[in-house]
Amino acid sequence: MFRQKKKQLGELLVDTNTITNHQLNKIVEHQHETGKTFRKSIVDLNIISEDELIQVLKSHMGIKYISLQNYYLKKEIVNQIPSYLMKHYQVLPINISGNKLTLAMSDPLNVVAIDNIQMATGLEIEPVIATTKEIEQEITRFFGITEYLEETINQIDSSYDKSKNENSIENIGEDSPVVQVVNSLINQAIKREASDIHIDSTKTSMNVRFRIDGILHDITSPPKHVQDLLISRIKIMGGMDVTKKRTPQDGRCSFNLEGIESDLRISTLPTIFGEKIVIRVLIKNRKYINLDELGFRVQDLDKYIKLLKSSAGMILVTGPTGCGKTTTLYSSLNRINSLEKNIITIEDPVEYQLSRINQVQINEQIELTFTNGLRTILRQDPDIIMIGEIRDIETAQIAIRSAITGHLVLSTLHTDSAINTLTRLIDMGIPSFLIKAFAGGIVSQRLVRIICSTCQEKYTPSKQELEIYKKYSKVQTDVTFYKGRGCKNCENTGYKDRTAVYELLILDNIIIDMLIRGCTKELTDYARTQGFIPLLENAMDKVAKGETTIEEVNRIIF
Repeated sequence: MFRQKKKQLGELLVDTNTITNHQLNKIVEHQHETGKTFRKSIVDLNIISEDELIQVLKSHMGIKYISLQNYYLKKEIVNQIPSYLMKHYQVLPINISGNKLTLAMSDPLNVVAIDNIQMATGLEIEPVIATTKEIEQEITRFFGITEYLEETINQIDSSYDKSKNENSIENIGEDSPVVQVVNSLINQAIKREASDIHIDSTKTSMNVRFRIDGILHDITSPPKHVQDLLISRIKIMGGMDVTKKRTPQDGRCSFNLEGIESDLRISTLPTIFGEKIVIRVLIKNRKYINLDELGFRVQDLDKYIKLLKSSAGMILVTGPTGCGKTTTLYSSLNRINSLEKNIITIEDPVEYQLSRINQVQINEQIELTFTNGLRTILRQDPDIIMIGEIRDIETAQIAIRSAITGHLVLSTLHTDSAINTLTRLIDMGIPSFLIKAFAGGIVSQRLVRIICSTCQEKYTPSKQELEIYKKYSKVQTDVTFYKGRGCKNCENTGYKDRTAVYELLILDNIIIDMLIRGCTKELTDYARTQGFIPLLENAMDKVAKGETTIEEVNRIIF
């Protein structure tokens, strides 16, 4: 049957005068010598191009050609066929409809492949043509890390003697399987621009997930027996104690991938099934986002830059964890950074290194706290101070006093809106006379995913989505709604990258007085007269512009 399949394709090429009988014999001889497929042998011998071969199959056999660049492999579909069959026959399942499996094939006349896959899946096979190169690329992309990890993990001794001193793992070489597995996970996280690596311990296995654009994605599930080795290796990288499993630990290390320097922040947490690890991936010397790329409206950007150019005052960026506050602060500092200014930051941790800026890392073990660090910074003749986060009343008081005594202070606070930020400071115990002296502005923000430009398409929102949109949007007519269909470019999510939605509140005496008196409703109405746009309205404006979806806004804000 193997020989018969070759004759079928070969005879078709001869019958269509695409190749001669002499060339057919050369192709068959080449494949016998090399063990390569008939189609690869044609390309190797340069008898005809792959495009010419595809054209013959389309024209004379009526077989549809597809480009795999337009498809994203879905795990549940790909898993219908064992990976070894895909590699052996150069095939790729791309869709299931009812009892029919659409199969991309480099050789759609390979009846042996079709029969075997039909037997393996129990589905009717509809063959389509795809290039060998695209099929190989997709197989590698989909199975690359999974198969590599599985093969490497299988080399790790499942009978690892836990009674041995676990510190002995420090002596293992860089070519050992456990080191290769950990390095491979970090490599993939960096390549896929993940912000965090999550390693969870379950009752029967481990789960590895990457956070990409704010969403966790399943990557692989290493077997339970390698749990202690993998976790111990990561702990050693982070300078932690491998023998302490019931106590949370924090560590850090540097990692280099093809010249890309990364800083890894490692956190361990004891759970009932073992330790959970989260690794924050911070790329050093990353190109910073310019302020005008953050998502500000033009009129608000002008107001914000005016605040940054002030010689004194305070700018607070607020929102939940992971909403881009640090990015906004770093972009702000880059905008005003110059040789004429002494800029000092105090952070926990220092996430990115900034040129010509003095950055201080919190270290509570030597009593270098935000409060103590701020007091010292004020003796360093600063023009601009950036405080990573205001966590307590003492830090807040020093920050505000610094702002009203001739310094520009930038910091972050965990509040849900710009208007509630000063209320939060009052609740923390900041005296009203300090609040009244507060000058500057407050940015409250969230991050929403951007619709993938590759697979963006129009759609009709649901009744519930339209109700949400109409309630919070000022743009009510001539709106075209978009969503992402899902493709390879966006890993089938429909979204690619993120942008900020925000509200900017410029403080004046009237606003501060209303806040102190608790006149929140009147404050919002007055702020609107001064150009204030609430966060939800700003978010719906991005929906109207086709940048994001109602569903995404609903997920992030409500």
